[in-house]
Amino acid sequence: MTPAVATRAALRGLYHLGDLPASQVAALAARALELRAGSAPANLSGRALGLLFLNPSLRTQASFQRAAAKLRLDLVSLQGDKLWTLETADGAVMDGAAAEHVREAAAVLGRYVDVLGLRSFATFRSLAEDLADPLLNGFRRHAGVPVINMESALWHPCQALADWTTLDQLQVPQRAKFVLTWAWHPKPLPQAVPNSTLCMAAQRGMDVVLLHPPGLELHETVLAEARRLAAASGGRVTVTHDRASALAGASAVYAKSYSSLRHWGDAAAEAEFRAGLRDWCVTPEWLAPGARFFHCLPVRRNVIVTDAVLDGPASAVLDQAENRLHGQTALLEHVLA
Repeated sequence: MTPAVATRAALRGLYHLGDLPASQVAALAARALELRAGSAPANLSGRALGLLFLNPSLRTQASFQRAAAKLRLDLVSLQGDKLWTLETADGAVMDGAAAEHVREAAAVLGRYVDVLGLRSFATFRSLAEDLADPLLNGFRRHAGVPVINMESALWHPCQALADWTTLDQLQVPQRAKFVLTWAWHPKPLPQAVPNSTLCMAAQRGMDVVLLHPPGLELHETVLAEARRLAAASGGRVTVTHDRASALAGASAVYAKSYSSLRHWGDAAAEAEFRAGLRDWCVTPEWLAPGARFFHCLPVRRNVIVTDAVLDGPASAVLDQAENRLHGQTALLEHVLA
């Protein structure tokens, strides 16, 4: 987990939502709901936002671009396929594929903009490397300006802020039962969203249940971080493989597929391991009366969740997506205003 203290996180961008005190996250969510209701955003004319996408994006890219326009920020948006391959290791002899070191790339961009957003997924080359989040942390060290994590190998704090905002918008009680469940997917996916979702709900003070088949644990350091945040907020975190007990009485069910830590980077072994788990698809029967369904999107219909849930009254996914815009507008106001 990042050692950054809350005051530094508040001033220097956002890496992990848990770096901020719960009261500050609640204030950002409240401001996001004000913006959603029509409150005027700050006028930050003369400042500049840089966005660097090393991986695909729909909601993140569109919502940050729109937030920049609302705040009257100049925008510099770069796509990873148009850039050099970046080296992150200190002391590297750069006679391979990498044409530029993160030390120069981050420092140069930091001289062009006032705040920088970076999206860099897990590579699945090495679990240890992905847990170290080398690109995100390299930019944080060398950019010289606040850096906002737009999803890294380990965390997706902007999604987590939008999810907290949506829980508040829908008036889901602070102490309600929140189930984060694994779901089947044809490909192994990173753990950044479930990591951030688990910690967000724990930080909000909820009764959090992580539901997954055996062998699909989240990393022990993430579970420890979630329990730390729950202890500070009066929440609780439990882990179970029992679907019926986990879902009973839940106010929110958040589905997300992710890769097995045991098979990290071995897609063939992972596919064989999860071959019999296709029944881990959310249907209406998974939802207790009044429960709301959450997913970060994009979602594979009738694989992760059925049409009946996604198109039904329980679905909160479009509110979650809209709140990416409002949450990020509030975040940029906080960092720059």
